[in-house]
Amino acid sequence: MQPDTVENVIEGTSPEAEPEASEQQAPVRVTLRARLAARRERHPTAVRTIRWTITVLAAALVLGALLLPNRMTALHTDRFLRIPVEAIIGAAVALALPRRPRLVVAVLSGAALGAMTIVNLLDMGFIEYLGRPFNVVLDWELLPDAQSYVQDSMGRAVAIGAAVGAVVLVLLALSLMALAMVRLSNLLAHNKQVATRATLVATTVWVLCSALGLQIMGVPIASDRTAGAVAIQAVRVRDTLRDEAEFQKVAKVDEFGNTPPGQLVPDLRGKDMIFTFIESYGRSAIEDPVEAPGVDRTLDARTQALAKAGFHAKSGWLTSATYGGSSWLGHSTTMSGLWISNQQRYRTLMASDHMSLTEAFKKTGDWDTVGIMPGVQKSWPESKFYGLDKYRNAFQMGYKGPKFSWSTMPDQYALQQFQNLEHSKKRSKPLMSLVILTSSHQPWAPIPKMVPWNDLGDGSVFKAIQKAGNKPSDIIASSPKSQAEYGKSVQYSVTALTQWLERYGNDNTVLVFLGDHQPIARVSGNHASRDVPISIVAKDPKVLDKIDSWGWSDGLRPAHNAPVWKMSAFRDKFLTAYGSTPHPKKD
Repeated sequence: MQPDTVENVIEGTSPEAEPEASEQQAPVRVTLRARLAARRERHPTAVRTIRWTITVLAAALVLGALLLPNRMTALHTDRFLRIPVEAIIGAAVALALPRRPRLVVAVLSGAALGAMTIVNLLDMGFIEYLGRPFNVVLDWELLPDAQSYVQDSMGRAVAIGAAVGAVVLVLLALSLMALAMVRLSNLLAHNKQVATRATLVATTVWVLCSALGLQIMGVPIASDRTAGAVAIQAVRVRDTLRDEAEFQKVAKVDEFGNTPPGQLVPDLRGKDMIFTFIESYGRSAIEDPVEAPGVDRTLDARTQALAKAGFHAKSGWLTSATYGGSSWLGHSTTMSGLWISNQQRYRTLMASDHMSLTEAFKKTGDWDTVGIMPGVQKSWPESKFYGLDKYRNAFQMGYKGPKFSWSTMPDQYALQQFQNLEHSKKRSKPLMSLVILTSSHQPWAPIPKMVPWNDLGDGSVFKAIQKAGNKPSDIIASSPKSQAEYGKSVQYSVTALTQWLERYGNDNTVLVFLGDHQPIARVSGNHASRDVPISIVAKDPKVLDKIDSWGWSDGLRPAHNAPVWKMSAFRDKFLTAYGSTPHPKKD
């Protein structure tokens, strides 16, 4: 007699049953289910261990996702020691539903929980870098910019790895969460009596903890974290959609929209106007204990150097519409006189005929207008909104030196090319320029150094400086190092700009320069203001006399108690101060 085989056992036959038939027939195929059943019979303890391990991991995954905060500063153990009401409701639903609807609900709710986990992670990143949570309506288009920043700062390989990792993370979050929910719902259904009692006990405990306000280390035990987060997202989506419609109406109203050209900035006729934004130049640079000593020394020294050259300055504070990044929101807010705090408002503004401050100079017909944009590396249709006759991007300034992380070229080089290509040219009209400087852009490594202006050439002189500088990976994860290097980058940008003014400015030069936003929280702190410094510099005393009533501080360093305006207030105050007559345009 032959011994029993797996095939015999599975098919319910024995060797004696049909000896002749078994010799003539093809071997019986063993199904995967049958093989697994056989292995379970051979290794019952290992199978039970694996089952319980998977179940525990599924429970941990679901509970962790339900309790996950959306801020990195809140990632503490006590956040995960609470009782989520969503888990209790989910258990009750699973116990009440028949098998097929239960599985469908488990898959859908698991995928939804995975999606919410992704949103929480995006919130963490946005809060850390931009000081605000992720907007599920508007912010998806910023993700390619984030990848470009990573590539410029850390290299192409890191950027590709990060992109692939992000895609894998999304797929894993959606699929694993759905599988975990199915696993847990099956467990509840197979142990219905025990699960029902446990659900009732959990409900009672949650209600008592909520009613009594019981806490663990200051955190409520009874949690509705995910339900609350979903509600917040719903309100945010609703408000975003409402804001889009309301802002379209706001953008059509302009206090100076119908002002005749001859009544726009008459007190600045004949002046070469330069509006300059310094990347990430925020209040922290002037007042933070780490950055301020070096930056303040630089501002004071440059104030004295300009004074020797005949220039004087007044400075104040503006509250930026953005924080940590999205510089274009700060630029457009300053120039439009509207609060441009998100991407939808920015798009609406760029498509409108609302007059920008720089466009006001073009409308007079008395200025040539130009933009110097070393950070622009693609087409830039926004130049129309800013009223620029032309602009020069990163590829139109002849730079042959190395990039400094995200910054395509050092500010000193960009300013020298501004001089060579535009400012020094003989013209029949004065020049109005919009200049965006980039050397103080994060990650603040490596940082360029000042070189003799006559040695700038095509920028090749910066190769050794770039090679000897810090690598982004050396400082990007360290708050103290980032703070120190950020301060140095601001000192560099301010020095380059003011030396350029000292070197090439004349009696008719008027420079307005300001920051676009504060640096990220890793540098400015979790509770920093959104204030940025702004200065107006000129030789002609009449220019500064026009803003004497503003109460700004003398010099390049605004006092702590100098006036603070919303950034959106600057356009109208500037136009009014220099003689513009309001002629409102309304919808």
